Amino acid sequence: MALSKEYGSMYTVYLGPRRVVVLSGYQTVKEALVDQGEEFSGRGDYPVFFNFTKGNGIAFSNGERWKALRKFSVQILRNFGMGKRSIEERILEESSFLLESLQNTQGEPFDPVFVLSRSVSNIICSVIFGHRFDYSDERLLAIIRFINDNFQIMSSPWGELYNIFPGLLDWLPVGSHRRMFQNFRGMKDLIARSIREHQATLDPDNPRDFIDCFLTKMAQEKKDPLTHFQMDTLLMTTHNLLFGGTETVGTTLRHAFLILMKYPKIQARVQEEIDAVVGRSRQPTLEDRAAMPYTDAVIHEVQRFADVIPMNLPHRVIKDTAFRGFLIPKFKTPQEFNPEHFLDANQSFKKSPAFMPFSAGRRLCLGEPLAKMELFLYFTAILQRFTLQPLGAPEDIDLTPLSSGLGNVPRPFKLRVLPR
Repeated sequence: MALSKEYGSMYTVYLGPRRVVVLSGYQTVKEALVDQGEEFSGRGDYPVFFNFTKGNGIAFSNGERWKALRKFSVQILRNFGMGKRSIEERILEESSFLLESLQNTQGEPFDPVFVLSRSVSNIICSVIFGHRFDYSDERLLAIIRFINDNFQIMSSPWGELYNIFPGLLDWLPVGSHRRMFQNFRGMKDLIARSIREHQATLDPDNPRDFIDCFLTKMAQEKKDPLTHFQMDTLLMTTHNLLFGGTETVGTTLRHAFLILMKYPKIQARVQEEIDAVVGRSRQPTLEDRAAMPYTDAVIHEVQRFADVIPMNLPHRVIKDTAFRGFLIPKFKTPQEFNPEHFLDANQSFKKSPAFMPFSAGRRLCLGEPLAKMELFLYFTAILQRFTLQPLGAPEDIDLTPLSSGLGNVPRPFKLRVLPR
């Protein structure tokens, strides 16, 4: 933001030898990603990922491969379950297991990282692998360890340094990037093992999950030399979905815990709305959201304030593109957590066109509907049953990120969850 104040809504920076054009502000970003979405639909270089993906997978591919993968993935996720249980039912089931885990803390201090991550990860795991994992399952715990550790490294100064000088750091025998690539390899081996298990039991007429659908598509196009549906593409796309479906929602919920403990009056008002609309005899459902404007506003404000992926992933123009920047009014209180940002004068929820936590345009995160459901259902289920209590004074809670690179990582903390 500081650079945009000096240089305007469109300026160039050099990250090592790479020339990068930065767009700042809603109007400028909208013009690029939405109004000229086709021209800006390419994926730019991101060395920490490219070292592993080599430009493969749904998040980092380009051209016809990306178009084919996105169309296929959106269709499978949209029709998820093939007539079986809905996504909402799976989230409600998983939130029950999470509430049980929170209950078992018995009011003692605990670190919420793994408690939240293993529950959130189970949702995308059920989509990809066809089933949830027990919270003690080593495969689930390994997924969380690999993803959490890599998100920390990518968001650290070392991760940012690798993005600027990848060729130089590749010569260094030690460093956090070495552990990051080791984690990538561990994740790839874990996914490959699951794919082999699926291949051994595959029934093309009765696909159980995302992997089954992809394997079936591979078999259908195996004679096409130009097919985009290959084993390495399945490995990388599965990794992309696991990473996106685990870390972003889990990190957002950790930010929410910190914020609600720092502002206990906001936490209490959300609980009052939950009690008035839902009561305590049943779980909140998506149908309740329209009747809970304050809760919806708080969730949106958490996403805006936390800004979990502050720079998003880089875009690339796919052809020579004429583009000019626009000046926009300054956001009134960007550094203040205030749910009123998403409430109108009548205290009804209001959308903001500048709210883009999932990006915009053709590269809009395909997991947006799932993430929105998870955030609302987890957020309300937890606050319906528990009050979040800090170990110290609320005013002493520091909301500034521990590190800020790929993501804004919240500072480590412990809390108590007290039954209501």
